[in-house]
Amino acid sequence: MLRRDLALRGWLFMSRKTIALICLGVLIGGGCAKKAVPITTAVSTDKESTRSYVTAQLAVSPVNVVAGTALAASRYLVVRQKLVVVAPGAQLAKSVEAVVAFCGTIQCEVISSNITSQTGDAAPWGSLSLRVRPGDVDKLIAYVGKQGKVAQHTTETQDKTTNVVDTDARIKNLTEFRDNLRKMLARPAVSVKDLVEIQEKLEEVQAELDGETARRKDLANETEKVAIEIEFRAERTTASVSAFKPIGDALRESASVLSESLASLITAVVAIIPWLIVIVPGGWFLVKAWRRVRRKRAGAVTPELPAA
Repeated sequence: MLRRDLALRGWLFMSRKTIALICLGVLIGGGCAKKAVPITTAVSTDKESTRSYVTAQLAVSPVNVVAGTALAASRYLVVRQKLVVVAPGAQLAKSVEAVVAFCGTIQCEVISSNITSQTGDAAPWGSLSLRVRPGDVDKLIAYVGKQGKVAQHTTETQDKTTNVVDTDARIKNLTEFRDNLRKMLARPAVSVKDLVEIQEKLEEVQAELDGETARRKDLANETEKVAIEIEFRAERTTASVSAFKPIGDALRESASVLSESLASLITAVVAIIPWLIVIVPGGWFLVKAWRRVRRKRAGAVTPELPAA
């Protein structure tokens, strides 16, 4: 009985010790897992350490640093719409001007405007290139529909989410790298050679950062606004086309045929003139020689008259 109690107490003692060790290991492991490894960016006062740190920093390209693998919560889409509006030719210019004026009353930007007046048989024509906030697109389309008949309306969409996310990541990495380089320049222990290298790298990083910032602005302009192309065409009646178009075509064709004939005649005359200098004298000599030959033959054939 005594031996059994001693064995039981020994087993309990070992179990408590084992459990304590396990708990201690879990606590230590959890603390280590939660503790982040710091990334030092300070520069040592030692010149050799400073030089090695600068070399390591300059060898790393900040653009290749991964900013994260999480997908963007929102999508960045480039939306383009194109409208073809048919309006009376006499009111086409006023319709274009009216749409431009309406664009100024909403969040709309006019990129380009073009109006071509009627010249001869060419019908008037107009076009507009706009960038509109998504909330004002329906208002603009409704107003354009009042200026004429919308004969065509197409919409194109392009996803630029990947481009925006990558550009934002590059801007963030370049900004952090630039700030680190500026801090390195402020350290009093950096040598002159290291200062030159840091300054050159800083200018390179700043140029890349400016380029990425400009690219991000272009992406924001494309994704935050809707590009709308409006083409205005003059309305043409069936009667006018069927009655006068054949006559106009016939007149144009007859004038073209007449001009081609005159051109051929002028070309032929100009081509013959140099040959007349040779043909006319040569023909005159040939005619004269032929007449002499005929006279000689006529004198030889005529018989002598008998004496009386």
